[in-house]
Amino acid sequence: MELIGAEGRLDDAIALYRERFAAIGMFENEVYPDVVAGLLRLHSEGHRMWVVTSKPHVYARKILAHFNLAHWFEGVYGSELSGANADKGDLIRHVLAAERFGSPGLWMIGDRVHDVEAARKNGLAAIAVLWGYGTESELRDTRPDHVVASMQELCQLVATIARAPVTFRIGE
Repeated sequence: MELIGAEGRLDDAIALYRERFAAIGMFENEVYPDVVAGLLRLHSEGHRMWVVTSKPHVYARKILAHFNLAHWFEGVYGSELSGANADKGDLIRHVLAAERFGSPGLWMIGDRVHDVEAARKNGLAAIAVLWGYGTESELRDTRPDHVVASMQELCQLVATIARAPVTFRIGE
């Protein structure tokens, strides 16, 4: 709505966006530097990881498979094409229930203010990463538990945290 400014045209804009995104757009990405090495390290250290993204899960799964990242994650959760679970807080609540997690010891790692806010709404700790779409000031203003600038720094931080499942979200 913010971009097109016309409420009556929102459904048309979403349909056109999804048509291009499903065919081409979702593959016009690059994996951030050191992410593969970082996922390998986190996995080898025994951390269990899930993707929790605002993207529709049907796209998220295809993106992870395309970039050969799916095998690092135990599950992939995203919104529904209908718009259900588009709110990150609701989505995290859904994941916690579906996976039968309690929130203590879980971390939400993300690149946007929505990730940090959703973590807080669900009693999760939050690590903000400075690669991705969020700005440093946006992320610091939300007061996450930690802010890291690289995948290597993230891995070092996680290594110092008590061993617990880690929820890692690929940038949007």
